Amino acid sequence: MQEIKIGLLGFGTIGTGVAKLLMNNSELIEEKLGARLVLKRIADLDITTDRGISLPAGMLTTNVDEVLTDPEIAIVIELIGGYDPAKRFVLRAIEHGKHIVTANKALLAVHGEELYAAAARQGVEVLFEAAVGGGIPVLSAIKGNMAANNFATVFGILNGTCNYILTRMTQEGADFGAVLKNAQELGYAEADPTFDIEGVDTAHKLSLLLSLCFGTRVDFDHIHTEGISAISAIDVNFARDFGYKIKLLAIGKRDGDRIEARVHPTMIPVNYPLADVDGVFNAIRLSGDFVGPVMFYGRGAGMDPTASAIVGDLMDISRNILAGIGRRTAPLGYLEERVKTLGIKPMGEIVSKYCLRFSTLDKPGVLAKIAGALGRHGISIESMIQKGRSAGETVPIVIMTHEAQEKDVRAALNEIDELDFIREKSNLIRIEDNLE
Repeated sequence: MQEIKIGLLGFGTIGTGVAKLLMNNSELIEEKLGARLVLKRIADLDITTDRGISLPAGMLTTNVDEVLTDPEIAIVIELIGGYDPAKRFVLRAIEHGKHIVTANKALLAVHGEELYAAAARQGVEVLFEAAVGGGIPVLSAIKGNMAANNFATVFGILNGTCNYILTRMTQEGADFGAVLKNAQELGYAEADPTFDIEGVDTAHKLSLLLSLCFGTRVDFDHIHTEGISAISAIDVNFARDFGYKIKLLAIGKRDGDRIEARVHPTMIPVNYPLADVDGVFNAIRLSGDFVGPVMFYGRGAGMDPTASAIVGDLMDISRNILAGIGRRTAPLGYLEERVKTLGIKPMGEIVSKYCLRFSTLDKPGVLAKIAGALGRHGISIESMIQKGRSAGETVPIVIMTHEAQEKDVRAALNEIDELDFIREKSNLIRIEDNLE
């Protein structure tokens, strides 16, 4: 039986999962592929730690060239993460005619165009199903069965750490800091969770989804990105009172020759399917002109789901190798010469409903002055909640608006924050009532 040899860069949690899957399900893979996938060499700086898996002698190496330049290795899996040296290693592998499978969303979001161009010159594949949603097969579906659709929107809960924290805050009324600490103890959050809780990881994934859905290059730096570190238990409780849940939502919308590209905490109605995505699970909701709304749901990270997606990409490339063909589908699903650059709509022009929270002294005339400032900027109030009234003390006032432009809302908040009864900077959470 023909063998297709694989090289692996990075032998952490995900790399260990890939090795286990290739070994444990080797017979199943052979039955479906008609060939053996053979993991020939693994490069990692640490080759002494016990990963709980028995490997053949000599498979582990600290010399990356033993993977990148080995003429027998047809496919290289990159699981180092980050920008460098991952970018250099991937480019060298491509130069040596290797196909690439990666889960590195950060690398692709920032340097994808350069990597795709290099792969096109060499006639090799770059597949990255595991980069978005772990084991959820959303990217292959966008490029495959749904490829004939014009997509209007893409919404995603794409970070398990944030979703776990917000779920616990919603269910238990707990504060952000306490839940984050517990998530770190359980291994759901990194020791330095900045990329997760500040929305950067989600924005990396949104960048890839935007490229595949809308056929556009995306300047990652232009994606509006906010995290969840400013969300408090009081925000979660008020959202519940209004009939919403707060999720860190990735949002992409087509608007003519521009797109909306934003990541931020968002209030969504409790009766929407995305609101029921809890814990460490991820979900992506797409809307195509013919397929209509489609939602993908599953484990968005972890050893086994991510390994599943990576080995699926290995099998996809291997089928092409066995058939003597290559590059049946470009990395973004569009012909390279047809990928365009759509402008990203400035946040000031975004139209949304808003939930505004003010921390004020409880005294006569406060509501009238807040409403007056909102009215002067063309912002209409839909509903309002004030709890715990106590004359002369600080109380929260929460107002839900009708749709308004972000720049007008920001201008109104700047004016309100200058009023003498305001005790803290006003808080803003956007609302998505229509996920079509």
